Amino acid sequence: MAATKRRRRGGPAGPAKKLKRSEKDAKPPAKPSEVADEAEEEDRNRIPGPVCKGKWKNKERILIFSSRGINFRTRHLMQDLRTLMPHSKADTKMDRKDKLFVINEVCEMKNCNKCIYFEAKKKQDLYMWLSNSPHGPSAKFLVQNIHTLAELKMTGNCLKGSRPLLSFDRAFDELPHYALLKELLIQIFSTPRYHPKSQPFVDHVFTFTILDNRIWFRNFQIIEEDAALVEIGPRFVLNLIKIFQGSFGGPTLYENPHYQSPNMHRRVIRSITAAKYKEKQQVKDVQKLRKKEPKTILPHDPTADVFVTPAEEKPIEIQWVKPEPKVDLKARKKRIYKRQRKMKQKMNTGNAK
Repeated sequence: MAATKRRRRGGPAGPAKKLKRSEKDAKPPAKPSEVADEAEEEDRNRIPGPVCKGKWKNKERILIFSSRGINFRTRHLMQDLRTLMPHSKADTKMDRKDKLFVINEVCEMKNCNKCIYFEAKKKQDLYMWLSNSPHGPSAKFLVQNIHTLAELKMTGNCLKGSRPLLSFDRAFDELPHYALLKELLIQIFSTPRYHPKSQPFVDHVFTFTILDNRIWFRNFQIIEEDAALVEIGPRFVLNLIKIFQGSFGGPTLYENPHYQSPNMHRRVIRSITAAKYKEKQQVKDVQKLRKKEPKTILPHDPTADVFVTPAEEKPIEIQWVKPEPKVDLKARKKRIYKRQRKMKQKMNTGNAK
């Protein structure tokens, strides 16, 4: 076999190969209108990429926890709020003997600047603290009419981690203490934009309504077709007690004059029931006294017997013959039954011998 010769570097180059023209190059150049149509078709057929997230600037973090002694309904409500608020954090229950100023240190350790603290008393009363840690202000509420997600079983539903809309009543802008509470509720319940645990969708709304000097909380789903609202839950009512300048204490900025403590409310109910019982006893005593009083005898009216007709006198019949005794059928049946039973017993004893 003949060895193939290698081309030297300085040697003459061979003949250049002719390039094959493709079908596209052979066609005439496309018009600008056709190029625009092709670009539009490509844009239509293109698969959309992932949602572009911007920079996470609002670093609000909410600490949600409670004291010891809460019941199951409070625990479920606390868990529902944590699922609805992806920017929240949890912590262990705090001892009731500790002072509330310790919560500011817990918030600093957890790197949280807002706090929702549930305080249970007497295993039946629940209080909620909303605080801006560590400088304040803070507000204390009495929580009433609690209904959790598992208890309601509503037809509404929303994506976990989605950002909510906040809807406030017009009364929040009329009075200064309600305006302060509105700003505090906005900073606590609004999910920060571009939060790592949040979803870039808005499919539910939190409503805060003022009625009967209380704040009513509701959570609704926004339906895409006709923008109707369907309730999801949970729901509860906040009865404002006080607003403090500091976090969990400090000078009092506002005190609710319409607030009635649960102890006073229970005392009023007991006093009402006791008053009803006392009233019944007094009526009974009056009736007893009336029975003991001597009856007043009215004089006989001679005209009362004018229209009275005397009854016909029946002749008295004397029975000289003794009546026949009545036959007691039940006693006769009992005697016959006893005789038959004695006879059976005798027969059985005879057969046994």
